[in-house]
Amino acid sequence: MDDSLAEARQRILDQVREFAAVSLAPRPFIPGESTVPVSGKVLDGDDLAALVDASLDGWLTAGRFTTQFQDSLADYVGTRAASFVNSGSSANLVALSGLTSPKLGKRALKPGDEVITVASGFPTTLNPILQNGLVPVFVDVELGTYDAIGEQLREAVGPKTRAIMMAHTLGNPFDLDLVQELCKEHKLWLVEDSCDALGSTYRGKRTGSFGDTATVSFYPAHHITTGEGGMVFTKHPLVTRQVESFRDWGRDCYCETGQDNTCDKRFEWQLGDLPLGYDHKYTYSHIGYNLKGTDMQAALGVSQLTKLDGFVAARKANFAYLMQRFAEVEGLILPRATEHSDPAWFGFPITLADDLAVDREELMRFLDAHHVGTRLIFAGNLLRQPAYRGIERRVIGDLRNSDTVMNRSFWLGVYPGLTRAQLDYAADAVIAFITGRGGSF
Repeated sequence: MDDSLAEARQRILDQVREFAAVSLAPRPFIPGESTVPVSGKVLDGDDLAALVDASLDGWLTAGRFTTQFQDSLADYVGTRAASFVNSGSSANLVALSGLTSPKLGKRALKPGDEVITVASGFPTTLNPILQNGLVPVFVDVELGTYDAIGEQLREAVGPKTRAIMMAHTLGNPFDLDLVQELCKEHKLWLVEDSCDALGSTYRGKRTGSFGDTATVSFYPAHHITTGEGGMVFTKHPLVTRQVESFRDWGRDCYCETGQDNTCDKRFEWQLGDLPLGYDHKYTYSHIGYNLKGTDMQAALGVSQLTKLDGFVAARKANFAYLMQRFAEVEGLILPRATEHSDPAWFGFPITLADDLAVDREELMRFLDAHHVGTRLIFAGNLLRQPAYRGIERRVIGDLRNSDTVMNRSFWLGVYPGLTRAQLDYAADAVIAFITGRGGSF
């Protein structure tokens, strides 16, 4: 780039930062009028400048920022490779689909194989199992951790079981000691849905580094954001190739975007029933998708990643403060971290005890009326959802805790944009309703 263009670019980026200093300045919190969001993005001038910087390249699809983002996040998580995609849901889809590739030989997942998961979760952890013709095996969750019950995981392994795919619920790592033991003993794949848990650790290792494949999401509610976006982590080059093939139309070629003939034999391949020398860039080994992200998204991710440690620390501090506020409130089942873990909490989950005479929907309506954001723990019991009526599945136990989550649980925000005044207002509102003082709040 010549000096005049470089100087013009810098002037533009400086102006973007000046604009952001005004447009992104925090607004005063007015109790009862301002909203206490349950989640949200935290942006600054560098983030907006990164978006504009990438757009000025005019490249738009995967480019220099994508490579930097993938490499930096793989290093952060502690895994071998990272593949950027257009959403966390897409990440889950290709993370599992990649394990169905015939190129994995006898270990390739095949229709009818079973995959263990939890009944209380988000649809896009379950959907790839069904979309690939696999059979989910549902286990229940513990109240408080909202992760799989260990004894049920052991019981769930059967002669057709080939994988475990489940999430670290609200950032709280599941029992990775047990899960890794089962995977090793029974030669199971582990697909680690870490979409809500970027920055969480288990025995000092970051989530996302344990699975054969693992995923994170960059939707604005998550720990860092690219707007839409997600990442798939992989340990083995052969698995990485299949994940990226499913992401990139199912093609056999592994050239990066904008590159040709990485293999030095572009016109020398003979695959399937194609003629010898058919262009490798247009040879397809899988029935895939186009799930790539853009370089503008990746540029935002590169900028956000520099702030991730601060975001994680803020989430932990906000979570600890809410725990302090609710510690003496009777009738609440408060969250607890799983053993050996240090969660980067996505939210603060609360379950109303059975003997507490409070209706959850009435509480949530009260909080909504007072501008306090809440969310359910995703789909509750997935098997109660209309989308999954009649699906082929196997169920361990009666899923009673998943039903409790469906009827009695919700969560409050802990994201880094929340102030102490907002946390206090949210906690005061919950406590006022539960103690019968909602009318005077």
